[in-house]
Amino acid sequence: MSNTAISREEALPVVSDNASARNIISFTALSFVVYLAIGLPLAILPEYVHLRMGYHASLAGAVISIQYIATFLSRPWAGRISDRKGAKISVLWGMGACTASGILLFGAAALHHNPAWLSLTILILSRLALGIGESLGSTGATLWGISSAGPEHTAKVISYNGVSTYGALALGAPLGVVMESHWGLSSVALLTVLVCAVSYAWAAMKPPLPVTPGEHLPFRSVLGRVMPHGTGLALGGVGYSALATFVTLFYASRRWDGAALCLTAFGFAFIATRLVFIRTIGTFGGFPVTKLCLIVESIGVLILWLSVSPWMALAGAALAGAGYSLVFPALGVEAVARVPVENRGTALSVYTVFADVSFFMVGPVAGAVIGAFGYRSVFLFALVCVIAALGIVFVLAGRKRQSFAPVNKTQAQEIEGCTS
Repeated sequence: MSNTAISREEALPVVSDNASARNIISFTALSFVVYLAIGLPLAILPEYVHLRMGYHASLAGAVISIQYIATFLSRPWAGRISDRKGAKISVLWGMGACTASGILLFGAAALHHNPAWLSLTILILSRLALGIGESLGSTGATLWGISSAGPEHTAKVISYNGVSTYGALALGAPLGVVMESHWGLSSVALLTVLVCAVSYAWAAMKPPLPVTPGEHLPFRSVLGRVMPHGTGLALGGVGYSALATFVTLFYASRRWDGAALCLTAFGFAFIATRLVFIRTIGTFGGFPVTKLCLIVESIGVLILWLSVSPWMALAGAALAGAGYSLVFPALGVEAVARVPVENRGTALSVYTVFADVSFFMVGPVAGAVIGAFGYRSVFLFALVCVIAALGIVFVLAGRKRQSFAPVNKTQAQEIEGCTS
């Protein structure tokens, strides 16, 4: 082989781990901004619509939920935009939608009771714009980071993106409450517009990456390839969804204090595990890491179900957080690998939809379980779902091993005879 015959991999510059991390963070920071815009009004709007505007509590809840419906419906579209027009375009459209959401929120706050129905209509439009902005912005930022850092850093990009997401929500919700209590809803809207508009300008200055040429698979084909992994993700996420939705009521039913500490323990263990053990996905593979994580999560949910004290529940929540932390990126690596590179934006969007479904379907289903068997039963329901997810991952891992199984001597001779 001549010296000029250098492989593409050898021609690529070697990037240090620190440089790679800085590069990835420069893209996941865009996701942080999107979810900060989501978090700022999250704890404010139900009370604002119900108590200040005078609408029924169910309508107040619907105002929050309509954003997630918009996100759910627009995720596949966001993936196609990222694949065909480029991740940068998706991010710019997403930031534009989030900025528009802030402008509409300011309009709703300014009108307030002049008349109330108009203010509510503008508020709903703001939520719809924010839902679309979430799909476009987060999908584009994640794919942009993967394309820039390289496919070998897919797990790291997805993990950092998750830390940005949860960190932004954790910061945005209390910050929004403080700002609204001191300066009103308009201040929250103005901060949203400012942060998103600045991020739009920052993203516009970043160089775009070329769109990968190739034939784009039909959406149905991408869905079929990703669905088994997404189903495992959805079932594995029931532990988190049940905890986040019902832990306060569970503590109240036991007359315990400190439900917020339970959520803090989950979140701290979740983020710490992601940051410390993210390299294990590249070292051991997505399926082995997912198996171990789901086992740890199931133990944590089991402890929550059996807990007889707040400290026992706290330990269970921490274990559940540590276990669930790497499920999304570990399974995501395997899901994205199932499609050609020019379709990975669509695959990532479809895969993420299953996480949305998990979070928003658990409420009514687990609520029915609680109504029949009590608050404690929600964690038994979650345990069954996590174990089912573990079973799916074992099946998927087995199929992958079979597809890469070594060819025996007889098979090799048959193949050679057919191709000669």
